[in-house]
Amino acid sequence: MNLYIAVLFTVTMLFFLSRYSLEDEPSNLDEMPLMMSEEGFENDESDYHTLPRARANQRQRGLGWLLMGGWKILCGSCCDCLARMCRRTKELKARTVWLGHPEKCEEKYPKNAIKNQKYNFFTFVPGVLYQQFKFFLNLYFLVVACSQFVPSLKIGYLYTYWAPLGFVMAVTMVREAVDEVRRYQRDKEMNSQLYSKLTVRGKVQVKSSDIQVGDLIIVEKVGLLYIPTVKPFVFLGSCFIRTDQLDGETDWKLKVAVICTQRLPALGDLFSINAYVYAQKPQLDIHSFEGNFTREDGDPQIHESLSIDHTLWASTIVASGTVIGVVIYTGKETRSVLNTSSPKNKVGLLDLELNRLTKALFLAQVVLSIVMVALQGFVGPWFRNLFRFIVLFSYIIPISLRVNLDMGKSAYGWMIMKDENIPGTVVRTSTIPEELGRLVYLLTDKTGTLTQNEMIFKRLHLGTVSYGTDTMDEIQSHIGQSYAQKSNSSNSSSPSRKPQPAQAPKAAAPKVRRSVSSRIHEAVKAIALCHNVTPVYESRANGETESTAAEADQDFSDDNRTYQASSPDEVALVRWTESVGLTLVNRDLTSLQLKTPAGQVLTYYILQIFPFTSESKRMGIIIREETTGDITFYMKGADVAMASIVQYNDWLEEECGNMAREGLRTLVVAKKSLSEEQYTDFENRYNQAKLSIHDRALKVSAVVESLEREMELLCLTGVEDQLQADVRPTLELLRNAGIKIWMLTGDKLETATCIAKSSHLVSRSQDIHVFRSVSNRGEAHLELNAFRRKHDCALVISGDSLEVCLRYYEHEFVELACQCPAVVCCRCSPTQKAQIVHLLKQHTANRTCAIGDGGNDVSMIQAADCGIGIEGKEGKQASLAADFSITQFKHIGRLLMVHGRNSYKRSAALGQFVMHRGMIISTMQAVFSSIFYFASVPLYQGFLMVGYSTIYTMFPVFSLVLDQDVKPEMALLYPELYKDLTKGRSLSFKTFLIWVLISIYQGGILMYGALVLFESEFVHVVAISFTALILTELLMVALNIRTWHWLMVLAEFFSLGCYIASLAFLNEYFDLGFITTPAFLWKVSVITVVSCLPLYIIKYLKRKFSPPSYSKLSS
Repeated sequence: MNLYIAVLFTVTMLFFLSRYSLEDEPSNLDEMPLMMSEEGFENDESDYHTLPRARANQRQRGLGWLLMGGWKILCGSCCDCLARMCRRTKELKARTVWLGHPEKCEEKYPKNAIKNQKYNFFTFVPGVLYQQFKFFLNLYFLVVACSQFVPSLKIGYLYTYWAPLGFVMAVTMVREAVDEVRRYQRDKEMNSQLYSKLTVRGKVQVKSSDIQVGDLIIVEKVGLLYIPTVKPFVFLGSCFIRTDQLDGETDWKLKVAVICTQRLPALGDLFSINAYVYAQKPQLDIHSFEGNFTREDGDPQIHESLSIDHTLWASTIVASGTVIGVVIYTGKETRSVLNTSSPKNKVGLLDLELNRLTKALFLAQVVLSIVMVALQGFVGPWFRNLFRFIVLFSYIIPISLRVNLDMGKSAYGWMIMKDENIPGTVVRTSTIPEELGRLVYLLTDKTGTLTQNEMIFKRLHLGTVSYGTDTMDEIQSHIGQSYAQKSNSSNSSSPSRKPQPAQAPKAAAPKVRRSVSSRIHEAVKAIALCHNVTPVYESRANGETESTAAEADQDFSDDNRTYQASSPDEVALVRWTESVGLTLVNRDLTSLQLKTPAGQVLTYYILQIFPFTSESKRMGIIIREETTGDITFYMKGADVAMASIVQYNDWLEEECGNMAREGLRTLVVAKKSLSEEQYTDFENRYNQAKLSIHDRALKVSAVVESLEREMELLCLTGVEDQLQADVRPTLELLRNAGIKIWMLTGDKLETATCIAKSSHLVSRSQDIHVFRSVSNRGEAHLELNAFRRKHDCALVISGDSLEVCLRYYEHEFVELACQCPAVVCCRCSPTQKAQIVHLLKQHTANRTCAIGDGGNDVSMIQAADCGIGIEGKEGKQASLAADFSITQFKHIGRLLMVHGRNSYKRSAALGQFVMHRGMIISTMQAVFSSIFYFASVPLYQGFLMVGYSTIYTMFPVFSLVLDQDVKPEMALLYPELYKDLTKGRSLSFKTFLIWVLISIYQGGILMYGALVLFESEFVHVVAISFTALILTELLMVALNIRTWHWLMVLAEFFSLGCYIASLAFLNEYFDLGFITTPAFLWKVSVITVVSCLPLYIIKYLKRKFSPPSYSKLSS
């Protein structure tokens, strides 16, 4: 029986969000002025130290700062401080865990239970109410509604104020309750999942929430419903896992087990040994782990080092094999929970603008109330009358504004997801669809976003000769000859076999030919051996077992073989070696096998492997050839990392630049032969370093670097990453729309520049300024001065130079970069990507959008005002963390030009019309009160007020979400129309003032007209003015509609029908005998025509003599 022992972390479905930190210099750092001449810079060193730093974002924190929002920051800081004082945080420590004996744990560890609920039974109602009433709008209506319990302030019926507020709160609480119940059910489902626990008495089933540190848990392969129907070879002491739910990578990863437990004959023997694991304290880093495994009952004691290769984190899936693991961390101390952070709630620019307008309306309401009291002469209890007027004019700020906008946002999201032209699009954040129509900066990843992340081998360079796609057959011929010669030499040395005379001429080839053939052979063999790729074979339909599937004669066929690796580059290289004749057919923990063109299988033993890391930028492997016993150290990596490792040459740097300019990703391959003594010495030092608890990574890297000296340069490879479909027209569309595009990538400068040109991110007519590499303040100063002299050119800068510029000249650099039509930042880390987004938001106040497809783009996506994720080959992590998820980059064009435009235009019209609906009735109330001796008496009471804002006008007003000013085809054909949206003209103080004037005019006409035309009873004034008000609102909706939809017509007639039908039941407010007379009809008609006809005429004249840009195109 094969036993697999690994450090196991219980599975919890939590999402990993990378957190970043921004390092900044002290605020008193000096600054040198830009545009100083080079001579002045050299001579006037005093300026370098004495001039104060002038950061644009620094403000004097005085009374103005306190009143303009500083009090919020102060209150938040105080609350956070009190929370930290009250919350006792447990210090995380390293731990010793005994196998199968949780009772031996010295400390109490957290329970392995998930809890994603926001509230409990007692905090639900207070918590929801607090979240709602912390906003000005809801708090305002709560105060107004509560004032109606005071008899001297009461105006009308209580339900007039409490019914709308109660409806909004009820909808919110039901929605929160449903979400809370769903979260509880998901948590209960996850906490109730059963796992097999190994005990002295055998296997028992335990719930996930009952798992403790020290338990031995059995984790088996998941069902084929969740993974592709392929089976890799299940090796002794190893398994494959998938980590796409944790880090976004979809490739399988090989995990190995502790060696000494593999010798145990049975599962129960795990309890007969006295062993423990010493593990580091819980960390955030999911890519590293340090620990030791110790068995004490042996003589001598057995010590083994543990690394990331021995661990299974929570939220990973066992894709093949069976794992028996000891639980090290549980609950809140698992990597996935430690890395889970709640992303900030994004608020759209339109919501902020409406909030400012709402505050302006409140100020106008207070001023109007003061004017009314002043005209009374401040007689009697004037302060009570003041509050009554404030309540009376409370409809200036409509409570339905928030409800209508939220419903509109949901409708926009539904329309986006139902658009057949962008299939697979998902709206994950329904609160910011209008942001799609206000974007100025688009920050995009390169690999997998602009490119397909599908690697194709294009170039092999040996220094003196280069091979491309059209000459690969020559390499195949050289490989065939090389292995045929080796086969001949081995056959001729064997007395039992006769030499083959047909191979004699090839053996007698010229020396130069043999030299090239030998170099090609060594290069291809190095590429075929130096990797972390595993061949995977599909399962047989006839039910063959894994043991029979492991037979070479049956499984080494080419038709059902695929490759798994953590990098698509490595798969591309191995596929290329297969195409030229050297095929990887098998791999396990200790060996790998290659099949030659003649069908011979060669075995190589893996002695050590050094995986690729972002810090080292290289990977290596030490192998021993079975036939000769030779030990060879192979290494491949980026040119910046390998240039100092390989022997001196005069072609590597130049050829790397040439390939990068062609848009190829380059890898340098090298080797070093080791003697038995050299390897033995290295192995001892390497094992000793791996057992270290402190600074293990540094010690291990130091030992490995002792081998990385004077390596023989074998070849340079070039792999192409193809562009996504329709990237060029999409980028051109966005650029014509006035959107500035920044490409942020981790690739080298030359490759990034080449992709920027080939994708038309930089247009053909634009110059490119490559920002020279700088390492200090003086160099950055001179380079920024050189850059300032350039005009209308794209900027290309590396991450290191960017960091130096931001450290000393943050404001100046961002100001210059924002003037560029396109910016390319290469060698960028995820933290730098997020930092650039923050800088653009901070210095420009424009809306930003970030788009990416990998886990390294999550921080950038969450930092942007609008985040778009692409479901790519790097997994779904970016897609799940984004506000909008698309399947192809080209879909962003329609998402912004069509849906972004419609969402912004519709919400602007909807918000202003809802405010108009409140202002017009408040104007009528003001006119009514001023005529009747400034009495604080309501004009309309009871159901009239409730019906006015709901059933009588709600459906036509909300039907504005179906309106569109430009057809989708026209918006895509003329992307220049998008530029007007970023100016915010559809919702501004100018348009708001126009609506205020319209409301004052119509409210005055309706009220004065009713007072002039009524004859005998006051109830006739109510009937005439209210009916004219309803008709005016319906006509105003029709006046503002630009493209009619059948639902709009239905909403108009439905609302009118509801009002006419309800007249029969409103005898408390209307004289039913009067409203059936012709006098009522003509008076209402005259007032309605006078209130609406001038606006129709003005609109017609404006469209005729000063039409908007979109109307010119549509005509």
